[in-house]
Amino acid sequence: MEQKVLPNILENENTQKLIYEIRGMYVMLDSDVAYYFGVENKNLNLAKKRNQNRFPEDFCFQLNSKEFKNLRLQNETFRKATKGRKYAPYMYSEHGIIALAGILKSDVAAKASVEISRKFVEMRKALLVNSNLILMATETKKELLEFKNETNQRFDELYR
Repeated sequence: MEQKVLPNILENENTQKLIYEIRGMYVMLDSDVAYYFGVENKNLNLAKKRNQNRFPEDFCFQLNSKEFKNLRLQNETFRKATKGRKYAPYMYSEHGIIALAGILKSDVAAKASVEISRKFVEMRKALLVNSNLILMATETKKELLEFKNETNQRFDELYR
């Protein structure tokens, strides 16, 4: 039996481009998850359908036609990944990916789910850092405007 080699998701800087924010959740496209799990996309989604009770809406959902069209228009990576598809893809959250690993029960799937989960965590950390930087910049800008206003008032008082 041939051993599949797991692509190293953490070393691939482009992997964050494979995580999309849709419906207020961070999710991955079914075909990307299938790639990292070392299975065909149709088999991945078939396993999901056979175990529907393990996949509530916050674990996995199918894009509606409007979401599918908008993502294809706005995102080059998504457009390339979904080229030639007849149906809107399924999107898997971090929890859905972990649930898939439990269903597929392969070493590759288990390792991939851990790596993908780490990538989600890394992305959340980066978003937190960025939001903190934005907050600090906003506060600094506010302080500078207050200082400018005070300085202008004092200048006006001195030279009236």
